[in-house]
Amino acid sequence: MKSVKYMVFCLVIGMVGVVSTAQAATITLPQETAELKPSSLPGYAIAVSKCAICHSADYINQQPPKMNLTQWTAEAAKMQHAYGAPLSDDDVIKIGEYLAVTYGDAKPGATAAIPSPAAVPAKAAASKSIDVNALLAANACLACHSVDNKIVGPSFKDVAAKYHGDNAGQTKIAASIRDGSTGKWGAGGVMPPHPTLSSDDIKAMAEFVAKQ
Repeated sequence: MKSVKYMVFCLVIGMVGVVSTAQAATITLPQETAELKPSSLPGYAIAVSKCAICHSADYINQQPPKMNLTQWTAEAAKMQHAYGAPLSDDDVIKIGEYLAVTYGDAKPGATAAIPSPAAVPAKAAASKSIDVNALLAANACLACHSVDNKIVGPSFKDVAAKYHGDNAGQTKIAASIRDGSTGKWGAGGVMPPHPTLSSDDIKAMAEFVAKQ
């Protein structure tokens, strides 16, 4: 009887050791390689900069085949309303067109009849002060960064410290915001590009980060 109890005791201890080892193990995910199909449609640039914040391009290939324009636009709208994606109604329209044309059989310009928000005159936009906090929120920057603490990416203070004393530091920060980057802050770290931001917006955001 004692030998049986001893065997049971050893088995339990062994199982605990396996569980503990499993909990301590780390998993390294492979580098992201999926990419959206390139297009000259404006929805492509928006999808690259905003959709890639939350999911891989493989998500597109997982959708049912032969989705039409209405269905693709509804899918983009779902990301906006159900998941809080930083998309405007105009973004949703353009992304829907891009997806329906590129991954379906819709014709370019199919959304031309849908009214878009009025464009702000360039002169008025230039004279208006830029709300950096609004830009950070609208482009989901705060989902990966904060001023003081690392979240997914480095804190703004860590970025500022890295480029402190570098005369080209603010320019380098602006380039990362505009073009994105990979591996600057460790293996696997990916910063998505933001090609839809204006040069003035990017400059204001880079200046904000550099001053932290």
